[in-house]
Amino acid sequence: QLKEAYMRAMVLHRQKTRLKLENLPIPRIKRKEVLIKVEACGICRTDLHILDGELTEPKLPLIMGHQIVGKIVKLGEHVKGFKIGDRVGVPWLGYSCGECKFCRGGRENLCNGAKYTGYNINGGFAEYCKADSRFIFKIPIGFSPVSAAPLLCAGLIGFRAYNMVRDAEKLGIYGFGSAAHLLIQIAKYEGKRVF
Repeated sequence: QLKEAYMRAMVLHRQKTRLKLENLPIPRIKRKEVLIKVEACGICRTDLHILDGELTEPKLPLIMGHQIVGKIVKLGEHVKGFKIGDRVGVPWLGYSCGECKFCRGGRENLCNGAKYTGYNINGGFAEYCKADSRFIFKIPIGFSPVSAAPLLCAGLIGFRAYNMVRDAEKLGIYGFGSAAHLLIQIAKYEGKRVF
């Protein structure tokens, strides 16, 4: 049972304006969702695309943030594989239909019904957030929340790309952002030459 009923959150009401600090009710969860006490939430370039109006259809008002790490404080009745106290991460992809050809093929990010954390679904620029338990990850012991948060976006993007070229002995990477930074560390660790 949570002692408080409200949380602080940074809320976007209109694109190209500042976020506002507000007190909002702590989210209520559904059967397959978890409630998370946010410990860290990274800031991604995508957050700036939303703020600047380059991604044009956010759910407003919106709590942004999709590199979330925190501890589960409440479980929906149909949640499996998690328990209260588990440290978890919440990424950009927050929901997909689970039935289309993309979902069945392991490419849920291409689902026409996909919803995104911090864009269509409230995110982690708050003290609490809720998330669909099918789209969260346990964070291994030994990672601090601050160290783990970037893995929920740049890490996932880089790893997905890296898996497509895993057998290559040499890699050429064009552009150098956070995903490339993490991908290069994995590639070097595995003995690959990186250009």
